[in-house]
Amino acid sequence: MNRILKCGLPLAASLFFVACATKKVTLDPVTVNENAFGATIYHGSYSKDIDIIHTRLDLRLDWDSTFVIGKAYIDAKPYFYPSDKIVLNAKGFRINRVGLIRDVDSLPLKYTYDNKLITIKLDKTYKKDQKFTVFIDYVAMPNKLKIGTDIPSAAERGFNFINPNGSDLKKPQQFWTQGETENNSTWFPTIDGPQEKMTQEISLTVAKKFTTLSNGSLDFSMDNGDGTRTDIWRQDEPHSTYLTMVAGGEFTVVKDKWEDKEVNYYMEPAFAGNAKLIFGKTPEMISFFSKKLGYEFPWEKYSQIVVRDFNDGAMENTTATVFFERMNMSKGEYLDENHEDIISHELFHHWFGDLVTAESWSNLPLNESFATYGEYLWNEYKYGRDYADFNGWNDQNAYLKSDRTGRDVIRFDYADREHMFDVVSYQKGGRILHMLRKTVGDDAFFKALNLYLNRYAFKTAEIHDLRLVFEEVTGQDLNWFFNQWFLASGHPVLNITTSYDASARKTLVTVKQEQQLAKVAVYRLPFAIDIYMNGKAERHEVVLDKQSEIFSFDTPSEPQLVNVDADKYLLAEKTERKSIEQYAFQYKHAPLFADRFEAINALQRIKGDKLARQTVMSALKDQSWRIRLMAVNFVVYLQEQERAAVYDELKATAINDERSYVRAAAITVISRVFKNADNAEVWNKAKEDIAPSVIKALGSR
Repeated sequence: MNRILKCGLPLAASLFFVACATKKVTLDPVTVNENAFGATIYHGSYSKDIDIIHTRLDLRLDWDSTFVIGKAYIDAKPYFYPSDKIVLNAKGFRINRVGLIRDVDSLPLKYTYDNKLITIKLDKTYKKDQKFTVFIDYVAMPNKLKIGTDIPSAAERGFNFINPNGSDLKKPQQFWTQGETENNSTWFPTIDGPQEKMTQEISLTVAKKFTTLSNGSLDFSMDNGDGTRTDIWRQDEPHSTYLTMVAGGEFTVVKDKWEDKEVNYYMEPAFAGNAKLIFGKTPEMISFFSKKLGYEFPWEKYSQIVVRDFNDGAMENTTATVFFERMNMSKGEYLDENHEDIISHELFHHWFGDLVTAESWSNLPLNESFATYGEYLWNEYKYGRDYADFNGWNDQNAYLKSDRTGRDVIRFDYADREHMFDVVSYQKGGRILHMLRKTVGDDAFFKALNLYLNRYAFKTAEIHDLRLVFEEVTGQDLNWFFNQWFLASGHPVLNITTSYDASARKTLVTVKQEQQLAKVAVYRLPFAIDIYMNGKAERHEVVLDKQSEIFSFDTPSEPQLVNVDADKYLLAEKTERKSIEQYAFQYKHAPLFADRFEAINALQRIKGDKLARQTVMSALKDQSWRIRLMAVNFVVYLQEQERAAVYDELKATAINDERSYVRAAAITVISRVFKNADNAEVWNKAKEDIAPSVIKALGSR
């Protein structure tokens, strides 16, 4: 799921990134606060008493009452111990009939129901290898569920009727479901939780004008002759019950494919013309992820649907991802934000989350951290490491600036399972996976992921399963890595100082860990130090595993630059002081986005120094749009002669830069700094720009 934990990019020319996070979930009108530090609450995996093998649903929708009228046929068996009952989650149902399906007839069964759980007494005690089928005739009433009594919040109604009476002329009638975390039991009887996996068949009867979507393939469609149509969707591979979905409305289906599998985009007719623009890279993403993981896309099809009033960014329902309405983009809006991060995130879930599922909500990072890192992998492949590292930096910054740093990644003491959907499970977890990749190397990292997927395909896993796979592949004990990163909270706070001993001809690098050691232990941190002499770097691999350590290197003279954490992968707060000359050298010679960003970020604060200003201005041509943006905004601090020297380049940037936010920033700076110049040509050309950020900048000049 994408909970939009990253802030959207503001359209102002002074664009910057801030972290979005909350320390509590407001469940209107109920507020669930975090547990106190040191709380002894433990949320483990749910017990497996009964195993659902297959669920078949026959559903009809009553739009006047917003009821779901259903019949459920559930094939199940005891998981291990013999049992004479089955307990199912079913929130706010009206139960009409419950029975046991036999070869040619059905047997009525006794049951009790408390508006949340239905406990069905079976006809006998069944052993673990004996299957049975229960039948439930019911009416689900999601809109009648009381917040604070039946469900914690309106977002957990599970089944959503959009504009049910058609009174909003600006909004279409639609329906869609949202199962994560445990919301699907508001519209069909099931066993909640990520641990329960099943195959399914859903028969959905709707008005003929509606197009439907569900998991798996459309097996059959029949015109009923009464203005309705019945679509039967079947999924033959097991998945967790929270991933079951249905959706429908007046959608245009734009067809695509990956190899011999359907890839479809469901959008409202008014927006469907841009479906290929918005979602058209999906087949390439599937190919890339399949090849990178060595595990071919495991499902029979992949569809993406854009609905109204969705309460999250997107949801990775197996084979059928639901997106929020901001994906209904114009061509201009696409220039500002294409939301490929969300598209790649949800697709990567189809390996990590759907194929292999976290066995408990405490282990949610096995779903969400991987999906977040899927964004990085796609960006790295499609747009290069610079672009990927920028987004990785943004993730790290979101976590470091949040108030969630005191929470474990894999945590069993949450007050509410919804608290697991935060910058720790997403952004921090994604950065931890990046560190794991750098620690073991690419070959081992992706071989381990392949083994993990093969071993736990269509099953569930916990964090120790991932560790054991990595240890099996690498032959190394990785408890130290998993314990300090996945099973603990916080991060290192590093103070780095560099000096040169001319008499001994040694460069000394002192690194101190200054986190609160009463709460956050000393880390073991392997990283690289690059020492630049005569414009070339010599790399030294080191391991910091003490509170303070001095690393000594023989150098014939004082280095031009000492670049600590040269691969820029440590998830840490770092304090380090360098001279203006060193930052200028770093910008020109160090290879990574983070090197250049760090240098420009430092130099732009030293407005009174000529070398600092010159270096920042050279960044107007940087390959990263984020750094170009910083340089554009710095023009206002230049001296008169320096401003004149960059005027032509700034005009070219306003018209030609590939990133709309940079163009918008250049327009804003020109209108502010060069307002007395003849800018007519720039304004006339910029008027052809359809990006909202540029249009806004033009209107504000």
